[in-house]
Amino acid sequence: MTEARLTEGDPPARGPERVAEFEDERRGFLTHIQHYLHQTPAAIPLIVLLLSILVFGLVLGSKFFSPFALTLILQQVAIVGITAAAQSLVILTAGIDLSVGAIMVFSSVLMGQLTFRYGIPAEVSIGLGLMAGTAMGAINGVLVSVMKLPPFIVTLGTWQIFLAANFLYSRNETIRSQDIQAHAPALQFFGEKFNIGGAVFTYGVVGLLILVVVLAYVLKHTAWGRHVYAIGDDPEAAQLSGVQVRRVLISVYALAGLICAFAGWVLIGRIGSVSPTSGQLANIEAITAVVIGGISLFGGRGSIVGSLFGALIVGVFSLGLRMVGTDPQWTYLLIGLLIITAVAIDQWIRKVAV
Repeated sequence: MTEARLTEGDPPARGPERVAEFEDERRGFLTHIQHYLHQTPAAIPLIVLLLSILVFGLVLGSKFFSPFALTLILQQVAIVGITAAAQSLVILTAGIDLSVGAIMVFSSVLMGQLTFRYGIPAEVSIGLGLMAGTAMGAINGVLVSVMKLPPFIVTLGTWQIFLAANFLYSRNETIRSQDIQAHAPALQFFGEKFNIGGAVFTYGVVGLLILVVVLAYVLKHTAWGRHVYAIGDDPEAAQLSGVQVRRVLISVYALAGLICAFAGWVLIGRIGSVSPTSGQLANIEAITAVVIGGISLFGGRGSIVGSLFGALIVGVFSLGLRMVGTDPQWTYLLIGLLIITAVAIDQWIRKVAV
């Protein structure tokens, strides 16, 4: 009875009040982190990238921190970074494109075969290859946006179709590097190297960096970029707000196809030849870079810069572990853990937002 009288009409007890204040502060701290990660989705992959560079630098010393080693990572991830940029555009709309690798390789085969089989100038063949990649991407876009088919199923089917067309058209023939150098050096343009202070760069790396900068600007500062995010967040709400969802989706897939065709051109410079069997893991590598780079598989959140960081993380782990002398399987194990961690963080952010 005494305790009851003390609580009636008196201020609340200080104990529960302190607990409540602690919980509110905790909730606010988590919300603050959630908002920060929403505003800067590339923060986590950037931190992981810097930590991985630091760890391998401490283990390997100047051998890893040399300009040659660091730029070698850029050279190795150029193809993955470009295809990841294409994949990022699609995933930002809450879709997925499993055909990015097939479009890339088929476009490179078209560039080579049109030049050497039909005698078309290399510059014209490159243009036709870029147009073909755009057309293949647009086909995906029409099937997804107009016919309302699931992106996963659509691109799984077109992946097989484009891959089969690649082998049938090329007749499994590889155009040798020596022939390209002698008759169509423009096909190998992005494989040419230049030195800056001991660091070795290729024009493919320059192309990757320019592509990322341009796409990052377009997504952040143009109406089209805002529409891409809006569709990934809620396509019905975007439609009601006046966004031409079908048109934007077709343009996204078509642009992804164009970027993949560009990756095909860079691929020729990277490997030196035109091979219908190259780039077999491009699909998986692109999705890996996108997921590790902090782009949500549910759409509407992430950045192209993050996907570049994701590709670089894979490159750092691959080169670092190889220089350490460990079994290559450790690379796949660590990358797998990073993928699961990235998805778990994305889910955690969404739960906190709720």
